[in-house]
Amino acid sequence: MSVPVTVLSGELGAGKTTLLSRLLETVERDIAVLVNDVGAVNVDADLVEARTDLETGEEVVALENGCICCSLGNELSQAVIQLWKEHEFDHLVVEASGVSEPEPIARQFVRGPAGGPYDLEAVVTVIDARRFYDRFADSSVDDPPEIEGDDDTGTRPLADLVLEQVEFCDLLVVNKCDLVDDGERERVVALLETLQPRADLITSEHGDLEPDQLLGVERFDLEAATEAAGWKQVIEADEREHEHDDLTDADGDHEHEHSDHHDHGDHHEHGDHGGHDHDHDHDHRHPPERYGIAVDTYHRRRPFHPERLEAFLSDLPDGLVRAKGLCWIAGREKQAITMSYAGTETALEVTGRWIASFSEERQELYRQGQPDLPWDDEWGDRETRLALIGRNIDLEALEARLDECLLTDAEMDDDWLVYENRAPTGMGESAVVSSER
Repeated sequence: MSVPVTVLSGELGAGKTTLLSRLLETVERDIAVLVNDVGAVNVDADLVEARTDLETGEEVVALENGCICCSLGNELSQAVIQLWKEHEFDHLVVEASGVSEPEPIARQFVRGPAGGPYDLEAVVTVIDARRFYDRFADSSVDDPPEIEGDDDTGTRPLADLVLEQVEFCDLLVVNKCDLVDDGERERVVALLETLQPRADLITSEHGDLEPDQLLGVERFDLEAATEAAGWKQVIEADEREHEHDDLTDADGDHEHEHSDHHDHGDHHEHGDHGGHDHDHDHDHRHPPERYGIAVDTYHRRRPFHPERLEAFLSDLPDGLVRAKGLCWIAGREKQAITMSYAGTETALEVTGRWIASFSEERQELYRQGQPDLPWDDEWGDRETRLALIGRNIDLEALEARLDECLLTDAEMDDDWLVYENRAPTGMGESAVVSSER
């Protein structure tokens, strides 16, 4: 029988170790723990080991000097398989480093070697309520807390990583709620439910939870977790609406002029996230708009001018929490670039190629496999489609500013390669633009 696994994710200082330590003190089953820390000394592992009541501590496997989902990915699989071979236990808990993305970790237990002896039960993300409120939910803060990290080296913005951890999980534990008042807590909860509408949510103080709130509940579904992020659902709803518009267009006109996609229809209402059972400590799900949370999409089939786009990203409006999706930047006609904004920084990363950049033969093959793919006779599948999530923000004004970044009719005839352009060119490469707000 496979051993159930729980992955604990969350940024540094969110309270993962405290939560895990309390769990080990109260649970009535044999727990194996794998802890990862990125420092030279694995402090978290020392804390966990001190509370296991094992004389040797050998069932605590600590991977030092690296991230288990990246440079030590292979070692993770080897470590947990070795652990399974040499010890008997009822449950495995993986405490991920605060700078780890949970998705690659989860995939190792679903589609990697560790998927044999183990069954991934849940991915849990722990949130520091005070820090999350100050960084993302407080409309009165003119200068959000500074995020450590380099602005211009392509280093992944930590605020973006925090939201990735929120967007890929089954359970959100909003911890340190003693540091926020009731109104602040409710705003945090409403924003988290908008960013991750699928996950269950529990609030806590000092990581004090009952073991059965974390263990023994089958939550994880890889496909559902991969598609669960609020920004993805917004974009998918927008795509479905426009596919429906295309099918019902009496004239059969399939042009995609950018002005056609500047509407504000019912698909932007996201107060009701579906009929999930949520273990909340409040008696109903608050509609996001009650807290000034707005959601919209931005869809255009005209490229951004790279210099105006960078100037815009350097001066983003207060209240923008998340902007993510694919964008088309003039001078990068091959590269499908993912734009991802969080905190005060926007990452631009090459995550694929436009089908229209391939040979005609390969284009035909791809298009046969995607018969519903919108296609422009001149530009093919190139487009910008972003999800925009903000609090107390004028989304129409934001979209108007984005429109000003698009090439003009005259610029469409320019040589786009002469523009100064910091956008990346190679697969997996990224550039980071810091906002001055």
